[in-house]
Amino acid sequence: MAKIKTENTEKHILNAAENIFQTKGMSGARMQEIADKAGINKAMLHYYYRSKQSLFEAVFEKAFSLLAPQLNAILNDDSSIEDKITNFTHNYITFITKHPYIPNFIIQELNRNPGFIEKLQANSAFPSLDKFNAQVEKEVKDGILKPTDGKQLFIHILSLNIFPFVATPLVKGFLKLNDREFKKLMEQRKTEVSEFIINSIKK
Repeated sequence: MAKIKTENTEKHILNAAENIFQTKGMSGARMQEIADKAGINKAMLHYYYRSKQSLFEAVFEKAFSLLAPQLNAILNDDSSIEDKITNFTHNYITFITKHPYIPNFIIQELNRNPGFIEKLQANSAFPSLDKFNAQVEKEVKDGILKPTDGKQLFIHILSLNIFPFVATPLVKGFLKLNDREFKKLMEQRKTEVSEFIINSIKK
C-alpha cells in the first residue's frame, strides 16, 4: 500500500509540474505552486525532488521516454524514406505541441552540461539512424532519391521540425500570431515540412 501511495504521489507531482512548466517555463515555475497543484505541501515535494532542476529533469525524462520509442520505431520500420519523413514530422509536431518545453530544455541542458547527450543516449529507446542512413543510400542507388546524404537529410528534418518550437516567441512576433494561430500553423506544418523535404529529394 505504501508503495502504491508513493507511486501515486509521484505521479501527481510529475503531472502538476509538467502543467506548470508548460505554462510558465522553467524560470517562471515555483516549487510552492507545483506543490499546491499536486495537493501536497512543499516539504513533501522536496522529499521527492530536492530541487526544481531535478524535478524538471524527471518531467523531461518521462516525456522523452514516450517520444523516443515513437521516433525510433519510425526510423527503423520497413516503410519508404518518404513515409518515414511524413510519419516522423507528424509524430514529432503532435508530441511537441503537447510538450512544448522539451526542445528548449534539451538545448538549455546541452549548453549547461555537454554530457547531457550521454544521458539521453543511455535510454534504450534513443533513436538509431543506422537503418535510416543505409536506406537513404539504397534509395539513391535505386534512383528513387536524388543524391542525398542520410545524415544531412536527418539534420534537415530535425531543423525544420524543431526550430518553430525553440523560437516560438520570435515566430509569433514576426508573424503576429496569438497562441491559437500559432498552434494552427504548427498543425499545417505537419504537411508543409514533409512535402517540402520530400519534393527536394525525390527524383
